Amino acid sequence: MKVASITSLVSALVLALCLKGLHYFHLIKWNPIGFYKKWEMFEGSSKLFQWSFLILVLFIIGFLLFITLRYVYIIPAVLTSFLLGLFLSITLEWIVLDLPLQSSSFKKLSIPFMVIVICLLRFLLETANFHQKEHTAQKGN
Repeated sequence: MKVASITSLVSALVLALCLKGLHYFHLIKWNPIGFYKKWEMFEGSSKLFQWSFLILVLFIIGFLLFITLRYVYIIPAVLTSFLLGLFLSITLEWIVLDLPLQSSSFKKLSIPFMVIVICLLRFLLETANFHQKEHTAQKGN
């Protein structure tokens, strides 16, 4: 559990930093903390609190992914992280940008965001796979 917590925390911090950088350099067309206004949550709170809450949500999602995906160590992490990351990033941007179901909508998706999500999922999966294999090997001894 300690490894899962640390890995999820690092992943959440890096993703939040990358989201801030992508938004700052206009590589994504949406605000990472813009969902607070849309859902009318924490509108009067400070930006620090909003980013901290986002990091907490990303930590919980990363922790759950780490725990659930450590049991798929039979499938290579490259394939799993690529497919899952592509699916998650496209779905997230499709929902956030409220894109129509047309082939021209794919041009509006952010490739740097997809790459970051895929890389961070690979980090989570490789760590989970390594520790699951190590745990299995220690159990066998």
